[in-house]
Amino acid sequence: MEITEILGYSGALCIGVVLGLIGGGGSILTVPVFVYLMHINPITATAYSLFVVGVSALVGTVNNVRKELVDLRTAFVFAIPAFISVYTTRKYLVPAIPDTLFSIQGFIITKSIGIMIFFAIIMLLASISMIKNNKKDIEIETKVVYNYPLIVIEGFVVGVLTGIVGAGGGFLIIPALVLMAKLPMKKAVATSLLIIAIKSLIGFIGDIENLEIEWNFLLIFTTISVIGIFIGMYLSNYIEGKKLEKGFGWFVLAMGIYIIIKEVT
Repeated sequence: MEITEILGYSGALCIGVVLGLIGGGGSILTVPVFVYLMHINPITATAYSLFVVGVSALVGTVNNVRKELVDLRTAFVFAIPAFISVYTTRKYLVPAIPDTLFSIQGFIITKSIGIMIFFAIIMLLASISMIKNNKKDIEIETKVVYNYPLIVIEGFVVGVLTGIVGAGGGFLIIPALVLMAKLPMKKAVATSLLIIAIKSLIGFIGDIENLEIEWNFLLIFTTISVIGIFIGMYLSNYIEGKKLEKGFGWFVLAMGIYIIIKEVT
């Protein structure tokens, strides 16, 4: 086993630990781990990421359902347009993207480079969300109110983004649930995990017919990530996740900048 593979599987464990500690964000590192450590094509990497993200979010959801933190009605109102758009994006839109997008003064922007740059931009947005996170623990219970048109539009947009880059999109979903459904923050975070699980796994189904999946590798990687989640959940009893989130946000910011530089040079 090469050193990069060892680092890749270590990365799977770290992804899970971060998810277990701060409840999200870690999955945004899945694609870079697949691409730069496991040397997997970006298109396949985003598909594998959907599976890892979906299973990881499902594990977190089971834990949250036990704590009665998941608002099922809100989850399905949001998830329906999201999983429709992510499935169609993975099955039809991504395969339809041309291998060569355009060229700038002789530098050719390929499909793979374009997806990685777009992914890096999503990483930058997610990092800013984590760095600026000033959420308070105080929760004010309010009546859940549904702004159906905006929820459908937001679900569709998040689904397309998830389909292209293979990330969960929690940094977009959580504010939408707080603002559009008036969910308390803790319920919004918990409910977003169920939405992420549904749309990621259904999006992955759209890839099964288009890509050759190495199931042994994918299941091993996912299992290691899930083990990391339980380690993170255990550590969260001793370490406050919110204190780590800002530091992790700076790390994601640096990774996003690194990916852009690497892809354009």
